[in-house]
Amino acid sequence: MKTKFFQVFDCFIFICVVFLVSLGIMFIYSSGINSEGFLVSNEYIKQIIWAGIGLVLLFFVAFTDYRRIVRYIPYLYAAFALLLIYTRIFGRYVNGARSWIGFASFGIQPSEFCKIVYILFLALYLTNSKNENQRKRFLVSLGIFLLPTGLILLQPDLGTAMVYIPIFLVMCFVAGIPLRYIFLIFAGGLLTIIFAVLPIYQTEIAHINYKIINVLTSSKLSLLVIMASASICLIGLLGKFFFPQNKYFYWIAYFSGIICAALFLSKIAGKVLKDYQIKRLIVFIDPESDPRGAGWNIIQSKIAIGSGNVFGQGFLHGTQSHYRFLPEQSTDFIFSILAEEFGFAGCMSVFVLYFGILIRMVYIMRSTNNEFGYYIVAGILAMFFFHFIINVGMVMGIMPITGIPLLFMSYGGSSLWTAMLCIGLVMSIKGHKFEL
Repeated sequence: MKTKFFQVFDCFIFICVVFLVSLGIMFIYSSGINSEGFLVSNEYIKQIIWAGIGLVLLFFVAFTDYRRIVRYIPYLYAAFALLLIYTRIFGRYVNGARSWIGFASFGIQPSEFCKIVYILFLALYLTNSKNENQRKRFLVSLGIFLLPTGLILLQPDLGTAMVYIPIFLVMCFVAGIPLRYIFLIFAGGLLTIIFAVLPIYQTEIAHINYKIINVLTSSKLSLLVIMASASICLIGLLGKFFFPQNKYFYWIAYFSGIICAALFLSKIAGKVLKDYQIKRLIVFIDPESDPRGAGWNIIQSKIAIGSGNVFGQGFLHGTQSHYRFLPEQSTDFIFSILAEEFGFAGCMSVFVLYFGILIRMVYIMRSTNNEFGYYIVAGILAMFFFHFIINVGMVMGIMPITGIPLLFMSYGGSSLWTAMLCIGLVMSIKGHKFEL
């Protein structure tokens, strides 16, 4: 029995998780202290309750054979797609997005839990389709990715939707889907974001009229460029059909198709996303362009991090958080409080704990014989890495502000439970790594 326990349970990951959750509770408590030293928030109590429930979920999933849920995964995926539609129509507005369901005192964010179902369904399809045509395999995988991502963008919750992209790219890569297909999504997504933010960058940050950006701001010019790139793509496809031995036609169609799709999608993004949401993506380039608006968060966060020095100002002795200069300090900017009160040493401790978890995941992924489990760990690894890099980069002012929480540490039950369930899945895969 003891051997079976340690075969499944990963003590190293568990210790890292407990330390991170404990640090999160500590600094959520700190964020609730005002400048006069009084506790004005009970968020830390809720976080303790959620952490306790999360640990139960972790143990339950860890000691359940993950392969037993295979038959239910397609139904779960369909159920969560319907739940995302319900959330878009009837959900509560929080920070400009209709992404929550439930009551004001207790609500859940379905898009967080949907990440797990999305990883499971994509892993299941990639496992079952390994002998199929790679183009068909890619297109079906793309459809699995686009359905939840599109529904989340409609809320609109850009930060959460962005997390689905690296999961998709990494899982497709480890599944052996050709790089040209993966690059198609990467380049298309990157250009879509660039085309969407350039007009806001020109008017709000650069304050210079670039004639080339007028192509994106003028409806007629945009339509003309879209039609031209679509025509070039069509010519390339026809050339490829009639002259299959000539590869130039393929690449002409490939790159012109990316430009056409990116321009078209950027127009949709401009309609769905608000100007302030787009501005948050680029204000990190020059926060001083709007110091009391979109740039406020980054400026105050950088002040908090800088004031921490090597060993910090001491627990409960931070100034930026206690004087309420840091917005969303218990969620998005929890790392800023840690940096201010524990300094560089505290930040490095968190780095070590996170990368310890990630490296351990890589080991489990490489050691498993089960292809389904291999893809699941790859997706979870991509999700954890993206959350960490974006959140830490965001508070340091080198990444866009997207509202992505720092897993295990940020306040919130949905993100904490999602992370705990993912760790439980990884442990379950570890316990059955030699079973096909």
